[in-house]
Amino acid sequence: MSLEEQPLVSHLSELRKRIIWVLVIFVLNMIITLVFVDPIYNFLVQDASRMFPEMKEIKLTVLGPGEILKVYFTVAGMAAIGLSIPFFLYHVWKFIKPALEEREAKVAFRYLPLVFGMFVAGIAFGYFLVFPLLYKFLYDLGSQRFILNYTASNYFSFMNMMVVPFGLIFEMPVAVMFLSRIGIITPQTLIKVRKYAYFVMVIIASMISPPELTSHLAVATPMILLYELSIVVSKWSWKKRNAMLAALE
Repeated sequence: MSLEEQPLVSHLSELRKRIIWVLVIFVLNMIITLVFVDPIYNFLVQDASRMFPEMKEIKLTVLGPGEILKVYFTVAGMAAIGLSIPFFLYHVWKFIKPALEEREAKVAFRYLPLVFGMFVAGIAFGYFLVFPLLYKFLYDLGSQRFILNYTASNYFSFMNMMVVPFGLIFEMPVAVMFLSRIGIITPQTLIKVRKYAYFVMVIIASMISPPELTSHLAVATPMILLYELSIVVSKWSWKKRNAMLAALE
């Protein structure tokens, strides 16, 4: 084996080890969430009753015995992924740590709790605001023309589609903070492209929210505020970086 191939084999071996650890943790969390799948399911379905107060209780429909297992594994899987994210972030940090300088590795490690916290905040925003807002609108729209059934599989699929992206969107300030700290992104760049970023965010908000102004604002405003927060933290991180570089000279 050539000297050039040895680092690649070492990296692949390390990557395999980290993936195995993450999968083991996910399987363990999956077992735990399957044990408690009934209370998790009941908690998630309560939102349907909250969205439709005129109905005392909503029974979600399944189309066969096989779909019962599908729904239970979907619910347990969603919860297991949420529980596994901190471990996943830790192993990502451990994998990339050798490629970072000691200072960058320490900075990245300190950001891990913040990454998880912002992801949870994004999930909460999507779950408690965007999902019920859009689900209620679509139900009211469809009930005028169709006979609607509450299908469990569609309900949770729609929930995933509406909630998970906001967990990722809320990572924007943390990602900008880290990238500014290591010199990849500057606050000047963020300010320069601000109007284009606003335009994209308004389009996204219009696509995933009901077609009326209040709903658009309810989705677009937090995204714009996150971008402005990203500029603030980028300025702070850039200032800290310059001060650290000056101290090393």
